[in-house]
Amino acid sequence: MKAVTSRASSAMGEGIRALSALLEARTGQVLSQDRQWRAETALQPVLRAHGLSDVEVLAAHLARHRDMRLEAQVVDALLNNESSFFRDHQVFEMIRGQVLPDIRARRADRRLRIWSAGCSTGQEAYSLAIQLCNDAENWRGWRIEILATDISATAIHRARGGIFPQMDVQRGLPVNDLIQWFEPVAEGWRAHGRLRGMIDFRQDNLLDPQAPCGPYDLLLCRNVMLYFAQERRGRMFDLLKRHSHEDSVLLLGAGETAIGHGEPFVAHPDFRGAYRLPSCARGPARFPLRRA
Repeated sequence: MKAVTSRASSAMGEGIRALSALLEARTGQVLSQDRQWRAETALQPVLRAHGLSDVEVLAAHLARHRDMRLEAQVVDALLNNESSFFRDHQVFEMIRGQVLPDIRARRADRRLRIWSAGCSTGQEAYSLAIQLCNDAENWRGWRIEILATDISATAIHRARGGIFPQMDVQRGLPVNDLIQWFEPVAEGWRAHGRLRGMIDFRQDNLLDPQAPCGPYDLLLCRNVMLYFAQERRGRMFDLLKRHSHEDSVLLLGAGETAIGHGEPFVAHPDFRGAYRLPSCARGPARFPLRRA
C-alpha cells in the first residue's frame, strides 16, 4: 500500500509540474510551492466539467490532445484572483490624502489617468472610483480615466459585472460606501452604474500588453510581481516605465520592490512605499503640468 501511495504522490507531482509549465508558458507566472498545494482544489470545477478524475488524468489528457479551450480553463483556474476592497488601508489613505491631491495640483489640463494592472475581480479599481466619487467636488470638470487590466478572462468578466457576494463586500468596504455605491441583488451587491462607467476593464497580458496606451499619473501593480521570475519582473518594470511620465506615481504590493531591476524606478521622496522615474529618465512632460 505504501508503494502505491508513493507512486500516486509522485504522479500527482508530475501532473502539477506539467500544468505549472503550461501556466508559466501562457502567463509568465511561476506556480509557487504554496500555490501548488492549492492547485488541485482550484482545478476541481474544471475536472468536474470535463469528467476527469484528478490532476494526473487532466495533465495526461492535455499531453495527448491539443485542447486550447481546456488549456485556457486550466490557466484561468490556476491564476490567483485574491483581492479585496481598499486592500492595505494605509495605501488607500495615502492615495486619498496625498497622492491624488498632489496630482490635482500639478495637472493643468485637468485630466487624471489611472492604471490598475493585475486588477483581478476589480475591487482595487472600484475602491479608487469610490474615493474619487466621494471627493467629487474637488474633481469637478476633470476628465478621469481608470484602466483596469488582468490576464484572467473570468476575473475581468466578474469585474465588469460589478456584482460581489456578501463575503466580498464585508472585506474592507466601509458600510457607508456599501450603502451609497452598491445596490442589493440576488447574488449579493452590485456596484452603482456611475462606478462601473468610470472603469475600463480589459483582459490583457502584462508580458504582451495590448490595452495600455500613453502615460498614466498613477500606476498600481500590487501583488503581481511576486508571481514572476526575476527576468520577467524586469520586463514588466520596463513596461511600466514606458507608461509613466515625469510625475507618475507607481505603487507595488507590500512585499514587492522596484529596486534591483535595472533601476527603472526609484523610491518616491514624498510618498512612503511609492516609486517614480529617476531624474535622468524624467524627460519633458507630454502634457501641461502645473507647478507650485
